[in-house]
Amino acid sequence: METLIMVGQLLLGLSILVGVHEWGHMVAAKSFGMRVEKFSIGFPPKIWGKQIGETEYSIGAIPLGGFVKITGMIDESLDTKTLNAEPEPYEFRAKPAWQRLIVMLGGIIVNIIVGVIIFIGLSMVNGETYLPKEELNKHGIVAYDLGQQLGFQTGDKILSINGRDYERFSDLLSGDVLLGSDNYFLVDRNGEQIKIDLPNDFIDRISDGGKRIPVFEPRRPFSIGEVVKGSNADIAGLTSGDRILSVNNQPSSYFDQFSTILDSLRGDSVSLLIERGNAKLNLKARVTEEGTLGFQAYPGLNFVERDLTFGESVVVGTTQAFSAIILNAKGFGKMFSGDIDPRKSVMGPLGIMKQFGGTWDWNRFWYLVGLLSMILAFMNLLPIPALDGGHVMFLSWEIITGRKPSDKFLENAQKFGMVILLSLMAFVIINDIINF
Repeated sequence: METLIMVGQLLLGLSILVGVHEWGHMVAAKSFGMRVEKFSIGFPPKIWGKQIGETEYSIGAIPLGGFVKITGMIDESLDTKTLNAEPEPYEFRAKPAWQRLIVMLGGIIVNIIVGVIIFIGLSMVNGETYLPKEELNKHGIVAYDLGQQLGFQTGDKILSINGRDYERFSDLLSGDVLLGSDNYFLVDRNGEQIKIDLPNDFIDRISDGGKRIPVFEPRRPFSIGEVVKGSNADIAGLTSGDRILSVNNQPSSYFDQFSTILDSLRGDSVSLLIERGNAKLNLKARVTEEGTLGFQAYPGLNFVERDLTFGESVVVGTTQAFSAIILNAKGFGKMFSGDIDPRKSVMGPLGIMKQFGGTWDWNRFWYLVGLLSMILAFMNLLPIPALDGGHVMFLSWEIITGRKPSDKFLENAQKFGMVILLSLMAFVIINDIINF
């Protein structure tokens, strides 16, 4: 069932993104009087189609893209049978270069608009929730294995990133940090300031087949939330609101301390020092074979939660949307420089499907659709023949020089671009299967 939900979200998300992208091309083309022969979401074979006016609208069986067929345009269909005749007024090739340029940018522009609108909407609905620096540094961090390899220790208090102050915990592992170069943290460790350098392949180190390897997280004091009836915690007399100060005389005020101690005492009886209101109590409990007692932990961290006005949502959402493009550009730069291994960082349909998850969460769904919309805009702008960016490159040359590349050149460039795209698609899919 989880697989079906992941597939369903992937297909719906791709259909929305491809649909609005191709709609952008079609609307721009029709507005300039160009004939649009076909509008398809998905690639052939066709599983549904309907002719409306001059345009056939269809759905293809391969949901990994789509296309708009504009008369007189050399595109991925490589249909050149009409190019030897004089262009008709309704053909793509008969229109001024600036109009053709707008048509090729239409899909990219609509993807950007859709991405921005989605992020603005999410900002309005969800507001902001974050852990401020001051609250984080009351208790410090819990350093996991990768964090310890980099030089962090549990209890470190992070003072700055690259010599600059930060506002919230999420800033510490933001895209700028993951994709930056020569980054470093300054931490306070028992009153001593220590510099920790991050490697330039940091993003590779935290990636494992599309999953994020944890580096560190906020250290959490905790109290007992809901106690499971009939559990060892219930039998021992623990109640909601209790704080466990120690286990077998070992300090356990932080959840990482508590869980580590219980993991080493599976199946054993333990002595608990409990704080209940102003009183301290000693209780006996048995640890399960799974290393638990049977209660939910309530984290004792004070997060900032606030609603955003429409104006604030526009600023926050727009910033988040365009950050996706900037970070993708940085990621490409690091791949070409050799700092990032494409096998760990490039994600295809299976990887994206896993990101949607096995439960239908509309908030996560729309976040990923908005993110993918911005990434699709960036990818399509790359100057590769067969992509929109390839057409934009040749049209820009025509506008600047006043000389149009020959149809034969454009046809060969399109073939070359298709070879590149098919090779990239094969790499991505094979890499996805390996990671999956």
